[in-house]
Amino acid sequence: MTSFMIRVPASSANIGPGFDSLGLAVNLYLTLEVTKQDKWEFISPSFAPGTPFEEHFIYKIAKQVADQHGKTLSPCLVKETTSVPLARGLGSSAAAIIAGIEIADQLGELKLTSEEKLGYATAIEGHPDNVAPALLGGLIVSTYVDNEVDWLKISDLDLELVAYIPKVELKTEAARNVLPEQYLNHDAALASGISNLTIAALLQGNYGLAGKMMEKDLFHEPYRKSLIPNYDLIKRQAKEHGAYGSVISGAGPTMVSFVPNGKSEHLVQQFKDVLPDYQVIPLKMDADGLKVEQI
Repeated sequence: MTSFMIRVPASSANIGPGFDSLGLAVNLYLTLEVTKQDKWEFISPSFAPGTPFEEHFIYKIAKQVADQHGKTLSPCLVKETTSVPLARGLGSSAAAIIAGIEIADQLGELKLTSEEKLGYATAIEGHPDNVAPALLGGLIVSTYVDNEVDWLKISDLDLELVAYIPKVELKTEAARNVLPEQYLNHDAALASGISNLTIAALLQGNYGLAGKMMEKDLFHEPYRKSLIPNYDLIKRQAKEHGAYGSVISGAGPTMVSFVPNGKSEHLVQQFKDVLPDYQVIPLKMDADGLKVEQI
């Protein structure tokens, strides 16, 4: 294709106790319009004019994948638009990784399978919890063992989300640094049980129990909550207004509430005055993941 569009959804990972293994694609998007031309050029809201194209993160990913197949990428004009906020815990880097892999696939005519794309993305990201839903859509339960990704997609969820996005950024590295290097055997077993029950409840549509378990995470939220503005306030007031449960999105600082279908707008209205400096928005699950279209 000489001109094509790539669209990749944002994602919310961990979802409480699903640490590094549970992620949900949501309807915020990174979109690229790619057109072949005689030189590389990126038009991007996060990329200063005059910056060498080689420094663009998406180009680096595309070249890395192409190099592994011995391919040279044809130069292109890449126009980027996005509704995915950067460094807010909504998978902006994962979306960019998937977009870069797809550019390599299209320009290099690699004919990569979804499993191969997921393998590349997970190796780059280090874990599949964001890249898997960004690629595949839905709610993805995944694991990365012995350099192999195994996953299960849950695409039938009768619920909506509300995202509370503050103006401040939080780098994943900073959020990782507050986590313990080891967990006591008793704590790890309990945390694992909570995670297992969360997923089982989601599969059965028992969202009340799922929300209750989400809020009992022991893997990361107890250590990160001090980094998250209004953590306790959001959880308390969201529950008062009908949310099943609220969790840190990825590493934060965004939080998300899981709410009954059709109730997200009500919750958004309740928080307009409570969090005037936040972007509080309703979200839905994206069931499709990566989309590529000729334009």
